[in-house]
Amino acid sequence: MTDIIKVKTGNVFEEKASYSRVVAVEDWIFVSNTAGRHPVTKEIPEDVTAQTLQVFANIESALHSVDASLGDVVMSRVFIQNPVDTEVVMAVIGEKFKGINPATTVTCPPLGSTIYKVELELTAYRGSAKAKVKEVLLTQ
Repeated sequence: MTDIIKVKTGNVFEEKASYSRVVAVEDWIFVSNTAGRHPVTKEIPEDVTAQTLQVFANIESALHSVDASLGDVVMSRVFIQNPVDTEVVMAVIGEKFKGINPATTVTCPPLGSTIYKVELELTAYRGSAKAKVKEVLLTQ
């Protein structure tokens, strides 16, 4: 039988919308779209860099709850409220994913509130951080 773990963080929106922050199906891990709200203070930084770093802190905590890490991320979806913030957000993401290099989609749609400047949704595969990786460079 397949093992499934569903992780809740106590966020009011998880209860209202009936979703989990993380769902792990055996070694596949799906992280819901995550914003930069501090889990204890409930505050959201106004600065886009600080908000992006808080998004990663929230995600890393969620991944650790199912014995995974950023190194296990194989796909990221980045949602940036204002296209002007793209360069700043992607610089933070570039540092956090340096050497991990997941497949990534970046888009600039309206988010659930204008206070959210960035949100990330991830897919991870437990053990990827320790896997042998072959990189292929396509050239013209």
